[in-house]
Amino acid sequence: MACGKRDPEPGDLIEIKRPLYQHWALYLGDGYVIHLTSADEGMRCLSASSDATLSKKAKVKKQLLKEVVGTDDWEVNNKYDRSRTPLPVKEIIKRAESYVGKEMTYNVLCENCEHFVTMLRYGEGVSDQVSGIQEMMDFSREVFTYLFVGGAALVLTSIGVSPVAAIVAATVGATAVTGFLKLFLRSSSRQSWNEKKSN
Repeated sequence: MACGKRDPEPGDLIEIKRPLYQHWALYLGDGYVIHLTSADEGMRCLSASSDATLSKKAKVKKQLLKEVVGTDDWEVNNKYDRSRTPLPVKEIIKRAESYVGKEMTYNVLCENCEHFVTMLRYGEGVSDQVSGIQEMMDFSREVFTYLFVGGAALVLTSIGVSPVAAIVAATVGATAVTGFLKLFLRSSSRQSWNEKKSN
């Protein structure tokens, strides 16, 4: 398991430290990596902040590591080797090469650059970056629920609805709205790469 070193071997995960997030690539050998980048040639790479939407199109590219990294810091980071077994290197490289040039869905929550390279290395996409985003979204949903219930109950009582009925109606409404948002965010890209790889 390589972690924190700067001399990658084929199949290694490369963590590139961009401002505000980490970009991930998979080392192929001879100085080349495979990674997800924006399908829009004008954008350097994908990030959670590069667009207001969570889902967009990405393109799989094979490029020199030094071109992908630019002036950013990077390291080999096979951190998931502690909990997952990497596929054989030849299989990792073969799988990676089969994706070069393909357009894929990018979703910061379930199909990001870290999910992509871990799917190639382990056969399953994982991303620690996402857990922080999901925690923030869960907190935002809770705040929204409290504000919605309080605001709706206040409006309903001001038009003559009993306080108990107003709170019940507002709670049901908030539960429906937050449930819809949760489903919408998770189903924006329903078939994950983990399922697609078997097709």
